[in-house]
Amino acid sequence: MKKNVRYKTTLRSGALISVSIALIALLSLQSCHRDENGSDVSLPPAQPPGSGGNGLPVISYADVVNRVAPAVVTIRSARIVRAPRQYPFFDDPFFRDFFGDRFGNNQQSQRQQVQRGLGSGVIITKDGYILTNHHVVDGAEEIKIEMANNHDFDAKLIGDDARSDLAVLKIDSKDLPMLTLGDSDRVRVGDVALAVGNPLGIGQTVTAGIISAKGRTTGLSDGSFESFLQTDAPINQGNSGGALVATSGELIGINSQIVSPTGGTDITLAQVMP
Repeated sequence: MKKNVRYKTTLRSGALISVSIALIALLSLQSCHRDENGSDVSLPPAQPPGSGGNGLPVISYADVVNRVAPAVVTIRSARIVRAPRQYPFFDDPFFRDFFGDRFGNNQQSQRQQVQRGLGSGVIITKDGYILTNHHVVDGAEEIKIEMANNHDFDAKLIGDDARSDLAVLKIDSKDLPMLTLGDSDRVRVGDVALAVGNPLGIGQTVTAGIISAKGRTTGLSDGSFESFLQTDAPINQGNSGGALVATSGELIGINSQIVSPTGGTDITLAQVMP
């Protein structure tokens, strides 16, 4: 018949035993271990941070994203859209005198609707100049900027150009994070590029791809201002106007178009930086 044996020890002695066992195990691991034949074999040196288990470097763009992300903003625009009138003859004074204003207020509410847009933008100066796409703010009567730190600003349209699909906005602030304009001519096919923006309004997102081609045109304008960078970095609606950056963190393009026969994100086109 087996007896249950209980071992009692003080807290201090238990701690000393635990520390001793841990030190012995650590020293054993640092020195060697035995192979199948029982021979001592030295362990390989520990891999440095940022390296994989096979000694190959682990590629991460976290440092680049940390620098770039604060300078990429969300743009929300609003404009009044006048829908077709159901009873246009009520504008005639004769009918308004006859029927009164029974339908007038209803007609007014039907004619004016607020259309809201979503896009992204890039801060390019510390005093609040923002670069985005023309189609993000086209016809907007109200433009709101949402920073990555959740601060909001009203923005003013400084200028825009439909042929290049670029626009410049301004917010009243100072000492803002900004991106340096890179030289798109120096970008090579095969270079890694990161796309930063707010797709579908879910929040800031970063995707990666390579530069697939340069000098692309789509025929949406006369072609004189079309020289897009093509990349396979996935983007969606809401990414328009966002940043395409090199791994150096420089701004090399403004994400503008998705070209796909299936409606997916097969080809992304970004307007180059001059």
